[in-house]
Amino acid sequence: MNSNRFGGLKMEYKISVIIPVYNVEDYIRQSIDSVLNQTYKNLEIILVDDGSKDNSGKICDEYKNVDERIKVIHKINSGVSSARNVGIDIATGKYIMFLDSDDFLEKNACELLYKAIEKVNTEYVMGNYIYTTFEGEKWDSPMFDIQENFEVTITDYKKSFFVMNSVVWNKIFKRDFIETNKLRFAEGALAEDAIFTSFLYTHTDKGYFIKDVILNYRQNKENVSISTNCNKNYFSKTDEAYKLIYENYKTTNNTGFYRFFCARIMPYFLCKIIDTNELKSDEEIIEVLKLFSWYFKQKSEYRVIIMNEDFNEIIDCISNSDYEKAIIKIRKVKEYRNSLNSSQKHNMYAVCEEVFNRMLKES
Repeated sequence: MNSNRFGGLKMEYKISVIIPVYNVEDYIRQSIDSVLNQTYKNLEIILVDDGSKDNSGKICDEYKNVDERIKVIHKINSGVSSARNVGIDIATGKYIMFLDSDDFLEKNACELLYKAIEKVNTEYVMGNYIYTTFEGEKWDSPMFDIQENFEVTITDYKKSFFVMNSVVWNKIFKRDFIETNKLRFAEGALAEDAIFTSFLYTHTDKGYFIKDVILNYRQNKENVSISTNCNKNYFSKTDEAYKLIYENYKTTNNTGFYRFFCARIMPYFLCKIIDTNELKSDEEIIEVLKLFSWYFKQKSEYRVIIMNEDFNEIIDCISNSDYEKAIIKIRKVKEYRNSLNSSQKHNMYAVCEEVFNRMLKES
């Protein structure tokens, strides 16, 4: 065991860092290097090559030969959920972290997360993060403009909700907690992070947030996720994911949190339907709208506030099965969004604090 000390804590417990790898030869070296160069050294680095068709797998093997902490698994392509699950299955650390292979950690990320989770004895700790450009140049400010560390809980909609996001790569988890609760990523489903974190949040009341930036999130993935390439299969799989998330919050009596979750996700998801060019006809768009009518009806059921009036009108049309009117409005909004840059598009569905304050008053 590592006997180094810092901040009064003995660094002795291993952290398993799981990195799913698929066709990222341009970024994977920076990602791996960011883990190898951590100030916290007691690491197990698990690279799961998910059937890469470029040189990513070879690069992983190259690193395996220069650092004994690295394990490399080569597997048939089955998606990021499968790759992460393979990593969980072979992890031996007391703690687990997930890192996407085109992101990179701050040098003291593992140390900061380790110190926090050991000190507060919680099931998971999440850290702040910052967006970067394709080239890795950091944006001006981090994701969360928060100047303190604090305990998070699923019943706190005023403070905790803002940091309890649907990603796993800014967090450290107790491996025992993952194993005891049989937490795994839903293979074959989309929104796998959101499914995983919904079960995380509903199966423990012990969480913690640290204000420090621990991760650099490369923005090209965000551009892909809001791209124009969402087809009917994408929406079908997303429907399955959203139903899993909803059923989890409902069966665990956490619909209060789910209400705020909808306020954050509903306009974002509607933009995917608006922006895609893969739905070639009105009939295909209506098919997707009917598929998700159950979801958009929750705007009324859970008193979800949507600030954008165009989005409000579209959602209400879908909820009332007025699909022809919804199509007309979608066309107009799509034309407008095509004239915007990425930042302006993001601002259309970004949820401002005013929304949550209004919803809190109506709780």
